[in-house]
Amino acid sequence: MSNSMKILVIAEHEDGLISASTRKTINCASQVSSEVDLLILGNNSDLDNQGIQIDNVSNVLVIKNEIFNQQISAIMAPIISEVSHDYECLLLPSTTFGRDLAPRISVLKDVCQITDIMEVVSSRVFKRPIYAGNAIETIEIPEGQNIVATVRPASFKEVGLSNKASLTSLDMPNIDLPKHTRFLGISSEKTERPDLQVASIVISGGRGVGSAENFEILYQLADKLGASVGASRAAVDAGYVANDMQVGQTGKIIAPDLYFAFGISGAIQHVAGIKDSGTIVAINKDPDAPIFEIADIGIVADLFEFIPEFLAKLG
Repeated sequence: MSNSMKILVIAEHEDGLISASTRKTINCASQVSSEVDLLILGNNSDLDNQGIQIDNVSNVLVIKNEIFNQQISAIMAPIISEVSHDYECLLLPSTTFGRDLAPRISVLKDVCQITDIMEVVSSRVFKRPIYAGNAIETIEIPEGQNIVATVRPASFKEVGLSNKASLTSLDMPNIDLPKHTRFLGISSEKTERPDLQVASIVISGGRGVGSAENFEILYQLADKLGASVGASRAAVDAGYVANDMQVGQTGKIIAPDLYFAFGISGAIQHVAGIKDSGTIVAINKDPDAPIFEIADIGIVADLFEFIPEFLAKLG
């Protein structure tokens, strides 16, 4: 660990809550340096209180302004670039938030961005997955060059909430903000189930589920287990579920403690999104399905027979 490198983590938050992916990014940052600060751009004092409790954070920097009621990357990037001059390293979660924001910051700072850090080798050497996770690339950043990077949430655990970091309020920097981007609205499906990207149990269905109506049996099991529901790209492309449920290289990369794959063949793109899961349970009536090669528990069965029996056992 380098004790001299100063790291600034950019907080992702939604509906007044700092995301779990932010706490995972701080875990990564703390493996690089002991000097980790957190920047919160928001308009909610509750965010400040949450931020100072996050372990491994030295200082929480806050800029409050109504302009941050919606997190618009085109506006946030120049502000972050301006207030981060004293930091050698900026880290963001590799979520939709971070993947949108980090490239804009890297352009403003004139540095090459690193994406999807999955392991810290040293303060300037990192590993990241390439080719759908089939190869791991090691990247070394030269001394004196600033670092802008996203951190793969599936590769790091959340840090705790037992800290009492210092809190500093910053003024809005005196810069011209872009006017070419404006917020029109946001829509998302509300569900009582856990967020797919942070759920400890995930139940996913593939083309083998057969139809949108047949996904109902997966929802029943998920509700019984307190799980989230995902899907393979094949199921999404077939119109069984919405694309925000897609798990895999081109969807959401997740690492739940327990992952159920129902009727999923195991295409390499899907495996890339789940291989960091704690325990993978595959249920497929095809004994030669590739998913069994990476499953911890493989069950050759018809999912429409297996799930009702499983539900009966759960009581």
